[in-house]
Amino acid sequence: MPKNDFTLEVPQGHSRRLIIGWLSLALASLVIAGLFTILIVLSRTPFFHQIIPWVDFFKTALVVHVDMTVLVWFLAFAGVFWSLMSRGRCCGWLALVLAIIGTFVMSSAPFFGEGYPLMNNYVPVLQQPIFLVGLAIFGLGFTALVLHSLVNTLFIGDKAYLVEGDGRSEGAKALRFGLLTAMLTALFAIMALVWSYVGFSFGMESGQSYYEMLFWGGGHVLQFTHTQLMLVAWLWLATVSGMTLSINPRIVIILFVLGMAPALLTPLIYFAYEVGSAHHIIAFTWQMQYGGGLAALPLALVILWGLVKGASVTTTAPAERSALVFSILLFGVGGLIGFMIRDSNVTIPAHYHGSIVAVTIAYMGITYHLMPRLGFREVSGKWAKWQPTIYGSGQILHVLGLAWSGGHGIARKTAGEAQGLEGFQQVAAMGLVGLGGLIAIIGVVIFLVVILVAMRPMKSQ
Repeated sequence: MPKNDFTLEVPQGHSRRLIIGWLSLALASLVIAGLFTILIVLSRTPFFHQIIPWVDFFKTALVVHVDMTVLVWFLAFAGVFWSLMSRGRCCGWLALVLAIIGTFVMSSAPFFGEGYPLMNNYVPVLQQPIFLVGLAIFGLGFTALVLHSLVNTLFIGDKAYLVEGDGRSEGAKALRFGLLTAMLTALFAIMALVWSYVGFSFGMESGQSYYEMLFWGGGHVLQFTHTQLMLVAWLWLATVSGMTLSINPRIVIILFVLGMAPALLTPLIYFAYEVGSAHHIIAFTWQMQYGGGLAALPLALVILWGLVKGASVTTTAPAERSALVFSILLFGVGGLIGFMIRDSNVTIPAHYHGSIVAVTIAYMGITYHLMPRLGFREVSGKWAKWQPTIYGSGQILHVLGLAWSGGHGIARKTAGEAQGLEGFQQVAAMGLVGLGGLIAIIGVVIFLVVILVAMRPMKSQ
């Protein structure tokens, strides 16, 4: 095998079962999010909305939908990646069980009374004890996952396995190092959350500002975790798509260090500025704005060059390659839009939707690749082949529509008449947002159907 074969072997036995467990939770979070999408629509539908006795169920359902797609889906997939490196049983199943319980409690909370939703950044919440307990349990599960993964990687497991890769290539060593950097950034995110909680005055009332600042630091740092894992997915998808990447694995390791480095400045921000102060807010904004693409940009250029060089090569993994291309494209579009932000309008969600969806579609591609390696059916057929294109194209339209709308002053977190759609361009831009969102939803449904069909038990021979 060439040294720049950036792939990882899927372990057998206990570790493989753990991977399947985290993947099942990740997929379940998308199913739950889809069900809440239906409830969001019904909550604004005549007759059906009368069945729901709680005020503002639309925003309540939206909070759960966002937390399933941005929090549970992402962090459960981190469990998939990190379980690839698991070499011990220390707290592995405990972390998964806690995460499952937390997800179930959060998703059931809206049916136990009014949610009093707060649409704060990163982790929107319901001001309801049941939801907050579920969120706390899920947080404990993720914390246990991070600590379990770090302990197994650095102390319990065979450290030579990390240093030497899986015996096949230097590329595997680089990917495992990338997974380790993601664990470290996740640890810093957890520390930031605790630091913010402790840093608040005890007299501060719970509300929008409280939760905004509670998750501000940790939420920003966690984006580095997502980015590092996305870069691992990019390299892996590039290799399985048949690309030959012109980059030394040692350079990749340096890039992973560069991608992690801004997150290491987190303690300095907390020491220098009071939690919730203007300087505290700006420091984390700059940390992500100027540090989030340090490793992604050069790796994207290398992969795109590999794509151009191998354009004439017929790939045996069209879904994986399509997912990779759209992930890079969306991450780039989201990053460019980030530099267009001037005011608090829908340009902001255009920016982070591009980045978030880039991670999601990369994870979809990895899921396709992992299916047969986890003992399930091979994912094939025209629906699997075209799903990343459908989902990615819809999201590009959605993001561009938001950016266009932001240029015409459409405010964030508004709907209906509150958006103030007056001119043709404003109406057309938001129409593009809706069209792109609809196409993207179809893409998610296709993904879930394709994967769930692949996970059906095989008939005995």
